Amino acid sequence: MALPSKFRGDFKGKVVVTRGLDQCLFVYPMKEWEKIAEKLGNMPVGEKSTRSFVRLMLAGAIDLDLDSQGRIVVPDYLKDYAKLKKGVTVAGLYNRLEIWDEGVWDKYKRGAEKDQDKIAEQLGRLGIY
Repeated sequence: MALPSKFRGDFKGKVVVTRGLDQCLFVYPMKEWEKIAEKLGNMPVGEKSTRSFVRLMLAGAIDLDLDSQGRIVVPDYLKDYAKLKKGVTVAGLYNRLEIWDEGVWDKYKRGAEKDQDKIAEQLGRLGIY
């Protein structure tokens, strides 16, 4: 799959693709992944949910080289996890990209749009919005 050209400047050379949240894949530039992996590796292992999350993120991660046209080959186990079919959506976030199956993305987006007032209230309590 080809990463959209507007993102390729930040995603040169090697990238890391791993299982994301909400049934998508996270794509990190190598430099950013190193920061994330260090934080994950330093999380306490005493709590089951923490161990599960760290395993989800680290065990499924794979280093991939972008070719000259900005393409990567996503392994089958990650495609299966994200239920990627023919059409995908790539969402650009602050420090990563997310790869979604189009149908899953549309359903997720509709739900988030429906709950936008609740989300804004939560962000307001955190002093973000």
